[in-house]
Formats: sequence, structure tokens, C-alpha cells
Amino acid sequence: MNRLAWFLIPFFLFLGLCFFLFKGLFSDPMQRESEVLSEAFPEFSLPDLMDESVIYDNQIFQGKITVINVWGVWCVTCAIELPYLTQLRNDGVRFVGLYYDQDLDPDFGSKTINRVRTEVNETLSRYGNPYQFNIFDVYRNTALDLGVTGAPETFLVDQQGIIRVHHLGDVNERVWRNKFAPIYDALMQESEQSAVDLSKIDVGVEHAP
Repeated sequence: MNRLAWFLIPFFLFLGLCFFLFKGLFSDPMQRESEVLSEAFPEFSLPDLMDESVIYDNQIFQGKITVINVWGVWCVTCAIELPYLTQLRNDGVRFVGLYYDQDLDPDFGSKTINRVRTEVNETLSRYGNPYQFNIFDVYRNTALDLGVTGAPETFLVDQQGIIRVHHLGDVNERVWRNKFAPIYDALMQESEQSAVDLSKIDVGVEHAP
């Protein structure tokens, strides 16, 4: 019996390892489960990338459907998605950039903030600028709180500051149509209906005897 057990233990361990490797081989790393879905966007207080005297916090989400796009000029894929994101902005989608630059970290390089701003302006001028503004994630703390593993990553945040979609990789027409648009459109309909209901209440109060 002991000999059989000594044979079966490594056999089952081998089967388990094979299953794990087989599952990983056919899984899509872009479809991993997000731990922040349906959670409130992490608390933050961060400066505007172009003007450090302007500070943003979670109030940017109040009453507005917002797409947060994590990006950097060092990210090739980010540049690829900028033209399509700009098209979406022209269609009325509100984009806010969450920007960080590895070369500002003393462990990676020695860029100055002025050089970063110049590179950002050059990139957005060349490929398109979808952003209402860019939040400067100075030490990448907010990106870490969001579970960001790289760039680009994109989050759809509703009017109450709740994360409704988290996407890894570029946002293209197919990704927007299949992953973002159904939820975005539903949120827009809710927002429009709430505005109609509020106007009815205002009219009722205005004409009350």
C-alpha cells in the first residue's frame, strides 16, 4: 500500500501541473478577472500633468460618466489607440488620462517634468488628444491601487464613481463595441432619464400653488 501511495502522489502532482500549464496555454491574459470591478474608484488627490497647482480628486466622477485611460508616451500601444479614442471623444465620450512616466523615477531615469510635458504635447499633437485633462500619477500609487500591470489599461467609471469596466490593452472599435458600449449606453440612458425626471420635479415645484 505504501509503495502504491508513493507512486500515486507524484502521478497526481504531475497531472495537476499539466492541467495548470494547459489552462494557461489557452487562456487570454487580457481577460483576467479584475478585482476592482463594481468597486469605488480608489481615493486619490493628484495634480494636473500640465499644471501642478490644479489638484484632482474623486469629485471628477460626480454626475459624469468617465473613461479613465492609463497611458504614457513610452507606451507604443498607447499611441496606437489614441486616434480611435480621439474619435470617441468627438462623439461625446469623456476621457481622462491617468499618466505616469517611468523615467521620472530615480530608479529608471532622470527626466524632468518639463521634458515629459513636451513629449506629451508632441505625442497628442501627432496622434490625437482624447483627454479632457491628464491626472499625473506621480508615484504610480493610484495605478497600483487599481491593480494596473502596464499600459494601456482603461476603466469605465459611472456617475457615482463606481468602476463598471476594466480593460487591459488597447481600446479599438471592436473592444469598444463589445465591451464598453453596452454598459456606456445603458449609463447614458439612465443619466438622460434622471435628467428628465428631475426636470419634471422642477416644473412641478415651479407651478405649485
